[in-house]
Amino acid sequence: MGTPACAAPALNSLLRSGETVVGVYTAPDRPKGRGRLEGFSPVKELALERGLPLFQPSSLRSAEARREFSALAPDVAVVAAYGYIIPPGMLRVPPLGFVNVHPSLLPRYRGPSPVVTALLDGVDETGVTLILLDEGLDSGPILARRSARVAPGETAPALTMRLFELGADLLAGTLPRWRDGQLAAEAQDDSLATFTRKIVKTDGLVDWTEDAETLCRRYRAFTPWPGFFTQWRGETLKLLDVSPAPSGAGGTPGRVVDLGDGVGVVAGDGRPLAVGRLQMEGRRVQKAEEFRRGYPQFVGSLLPS
Repeated sequence: MGTPACAAPALNSLLRSGETVVGVYTAPDRPKGRGRLEGFSPVKELALERGLPLFQPSSLRSAEARREFSALAPDVAVVAAYGYIIPPGMLRVPPLGFVNVHPSLLPRYRGPSPVVTALLDGVDETGVTLILLDEGLDSGPILARRSARVAPGETAPALTMRLFELGADLLAGTLPRWRDGQLAAEAQDDSLATFTRKIVKTDGLVDWTEDAETLCRRYRAFTPWPGFFTQWRGETLKLLDVSPAPSGAGGTPGRVVDLGDGVGVVAGDGRPLAVGRLQMEGRRVQKAEEFRRGYPQFVGSLLPS
């Protein structure tokens, strides 16, 4: 059970390991692109390519969905970024349970945005955990964990994919041991649990009173969605390729400054944030130098916090 590109490595891992995949569950097709054509999920594309039985229910809560799933008689179900809650009745169907690939070192960062939250917190290390799903929020017993260092400048999509690839590799070595009774699931220490929340569009709006390092973490966490953006002349202005300038001369937070070969915006600690590319709402992305030539009044303006 999985939907986005980061879920595909888990399915590939099962196939490479010689496991019999009796069914693939993925989200229903969504309108995609300006033409609003139906878009297949990466997991669906892989399932079709491999000729695997495919299921795309809009919910797993109906009696029909449970009967359909039960008819597959799975020994175990693997879940990776599926996007749907597994109802209690369905959790009891596979004798070996539901094994979930979660991109954090549980019990830290339970919930919907573990990778984004880890980047916002500026941690040097995170990882991936394989757990048995229960009726709680990422609270099931742990089968295996593996740590990973966070690379400098790494954005949420890159780290997410790397962690799920790590999880896929961990899955290949863990499932046989779980099936053969060589592995004991370990209960999580709930006293150490931390929780994440769903990210919303407004999270990407920049508050220039924050220091430059914090703003860079926000840029890495919110790229590409919900983005890292501000307001200028009443329009949304998206900021790309953001990094702390080597040094800063202070100034009012939100003030746009000339960095010689580009532009920067003063952060709350007085250090400018260098911006490599910019995009006005509804327009194309431009390099900072090109944007400055097209909008000479941009340098010196004050962006809102």
